[in-house]
Amino acid sequence: MRRPLRASISIRADWEIRPAKAADVEPVAELRAVVMRADLERLGRYDEHRVRQRLRDGFAPDHTQVIEVGGVLAGCVALRPAPDGHWLEHFYLDPTLQSRGIGSAVLRMVAERGDREDSRIRLNVLQGSRARRLYERHGFTVESEDPVDVFMVREPVPAPTDTP
Repeated sequence: MRRPLRASISIRADWEIRPAKAADVEPVAELRAVVMRADLERLGRYDEHRVRQRLRDGFAPDHTQVIEVGGVLAGCVALRPAPDGHWLEHFYLDPTLQSRGIGSAVLRMVAERGDREDSRIRLNVLQGSRARRLYERHGFTVESEDPVDVFMVREPVPAPTDTP
């Protein structure tokens, strides 16, 4: 059973997170194109059509949450089950809302879920992306890398035990 991530926290912006719907695919594809453009251009890999189509091809509403600010789509995050844990995918936040604590709060919720479920979380981030520092602050470490991607993993943190 899928347990959605939920939040209604004020962090310099009122925001909340809700389960995605199939109708969210196009607004999320547009957001992805905006968020990833600079990094993809820097790597010589930006393609106007492909950047949107990759999101469309991998969009799974059952595993995706939409971040809204003032009732308007402002981001998303997906946590896809995998044989050895979960993959954190499609984590995008409107650039005008970045560096306000929203991304960190969402990432904390994802990490807490991994801890509760004793599940490792993997992701990949583009080489040179500022997002890598965010992931590192939240316990992700480099597992491997290639000329385009850095593959990272976060192992679950066990809950403290009450031993004397």
